[in-house]
Amino acid sequence: MAQSTMLTSLPIIDESPKRTPQRPAPTAPLPMSRAEMEARGWDEIDIVFVTGDAYVDHPSFAMALLGRLLESEGFRVGILSQPDWHSCDAWRTFGQPRLFFAISAGNMDSMINHYTANRKVRNDDAYSPGGAIGRRPDRATLAYCQRAREAYKGVPVVAGGVEASLRRLSHYDYWSDKVRRPIILDCKADLLVYGMGERGILEVAQRLNRGETLHDLRNMRGVVYRLGASETPPDESADGVPTVTLPSVEQVTEDRFKFAEMTRISHHESNPHNARRLVQFHNRECIVVNPPAIPLTQDEMDRVYNLPFTRKPHPGYGKANIPAYEVVKDSVQIMRGCFGGCTFCSITAHEGRIIQSRSKESVLGEIRQMTADKDFKGTISDIGGPTANMYQMRCTRPEIEAKCRRLSCVHPTICKLLGNDHGPLIDLMKAARNEPGVKKVLIASGIRMDLARHDPVYMKELVTHHVGGYLKVAPEHTDPDVLALMKKPHAEDFEKFDEAFHNASERAGKKQYLIPYYIASHPGSTLDSMIDLALFLKRNHYKPDQVQDFIPSPYDIAACMYHTGLDPFTMKPVYIAKHLRDRKLQRALLQFFKPENYFEVRKALQQAGRYDLIGDGCDCLIPSRPPREALDDRRRRANESLQDQTSGDHIRGKPGRKPQAGKGYRPGRKSASRRKRR
Repeated sequence: MAQSTMLTSLPIIDESPKRTPQRPAPTAPLPMSRAEMEARGWDEIDIVFVTGDAYVDHPSFAMALLGRLLESEGFRVGILSQPDWHSCDAWRTFGQPRLFFAISAGNMDSMINHYTANRKVRNDDAYSPGGAIGRRPDRATLAYCQRAREAYKGVPVVAGGVEASLRRLSHYDYWSDKVRRPIILDCKADLLVYGMGERGILEVAQRLNRGETLHDLRNMRGVVYRLGASETPPDESADGVPTVTLPSVEQVTEDRFKFAEMTRISHHESNPHNARRLVQFHNRECIVVNPPAIPLTQDEMDRVYNLPFTRKPHPGYGKANIPAYEVVKDSVQIMRGCFGGCTFCSITAHEGRIIQSRSKESVLGEIRQMTADKDFKGTISDIGGPTANMYQMRCTRPEIEAKCRRLSCVHPTICKLLGNDHGPLIDLMKAARNEPGVKKVLIASGIRMDLARHDPVYMKELVTHHVGGYLKVAPEHTDPDVLALMKKPHAEDFEKFDEAFHNASERAGKKQYLIPYYIASHPGSTLDSMIDLALFLKRNHYKPDQVQDFIPSPYDIAACMYHTGLDPFTMKPVYIAKHLRDRKLQRALLQFFKPENYFEVRKALQQAGRYDLIGDGCDCLIPSRPPREALDDRRRRANESLQDQTSGDHIRGKPGRKPQAGKGYRPGRKSASRRKRR
């Protein structure tokens, strides 16, 4: 590899940064069938984008964002949405692609999409028409890549998306309860693009189009590739790129301390300005992870989000409802990335911790397009991103940012170099709600409370104009040790924010409420700490409607804690609630007020020796005698369990539903039958 071309990043715009963003009129969605391809006058497709989601031509969906970007550069793109993976016939819909297959499991990891925290099959899929399940396989990236190989041998296969990105190294897989090797070794893709994919997919397309080989693409940023036993791993002395060798696949599989070491090293190599190349061996092979791609500039963000989206599902779905689209159809994404660094969250790992923001003109242009739609009712459901109030916040010292390896800019304290001015966001919020045709602009994507409460002007604007009665916030827990493991602020931050929120609401003459989100069974969370959390909820009159059960997502720091029982940064032991019975008790404590949880809460209190919380006292969580609703619910569950055992319908969790063969890793698969016989 030539040093002059190693780890370069191609810009996705060539215009001068001093320009006014232009928003072209929406055009027809990208073709999903051969007939649609031929209707455009095309005789072949350059790139076939395979996705596990329904095709929605909206910038919140990756296939639309990347497909439209490639289209704007003159490439012919076909969308293969939720193909039948039982054969490769669907992969031949458009004929052989001229350049490559682009493979993505969808906007979510397919295993999280399919299964609950208790490893039960979900009853719906928000990214499928009608919310139907069974439209994609488990570990979809593997199946899709293998079918692409089978359909046309020799055509390059490039994997990407959240699933591939978070599984780029050896990772703990919660659903099989084991360490799996890097996904590129199993899916056999030629290249894996991790993180946000605009730079990566465009550079792959442009360079293959120029006649470069897959081997030439190994000098790209933000990619992972595989080296065979006969190939020599890259060396710093040859190309000048610093390289770190991680513990091998065999080591991290057998030794939890090595797994923790791998996690610590890889997360410290996430800053694209100073990250080193990572190498991980597996027997005589190895995988190479190049440093992350450079974040998009504001002009590049504007160009991507100003592409001619229809903002609607593909017409081929007719009137079928796509739940995920209904949530975001009237929303506007103003930024990406998150410098919070929460250990249980994949946003920072996938999008990066450097905030990338759009210009005010670009956002207002999208709002004007929305108001021109006859179906728009006047309410923008959300104007935000991963965290709504990080818009245009960056490190104030670029030279320090280029060296920083801190995983969070706000934990354990807010970095003094962080530019946390809400001024640009306040200006944008004012301009958005004053656009003709806009009645209301809401903030629904959540805010960072420790930043917000220090800015009274922002709090006033937020509470007075952008809260529709309820505001979602995520304190997550009350125990200081658990919060430290989460990289979340102290519980006092939430209490102070709660006070500031209600004071601002009172001054605005409004009666508004917070909806706090909490996580059960996070690493470090014990029965005692959950009981303290339940008492906090009771004393503050909070009754959470929704409870988050911790799911160890691949690559996350918290997933490493769950698997190893270690904090990878201190190597100190961490308590883990692994057994289903323990997780049930923690979940029930978060909703102690529900009659159906009575018996689990009582068991938890008895197990912890907290008999003082059973009775009629002001601090008691449950009465001494079970309410009638609790007895009725226990009787109903027992009857349903008996019916399921006799009918076999428990596999899908719905009465009258028979097991479906061949739907990924389902309980009715042959291997499960063999284990049962043994």
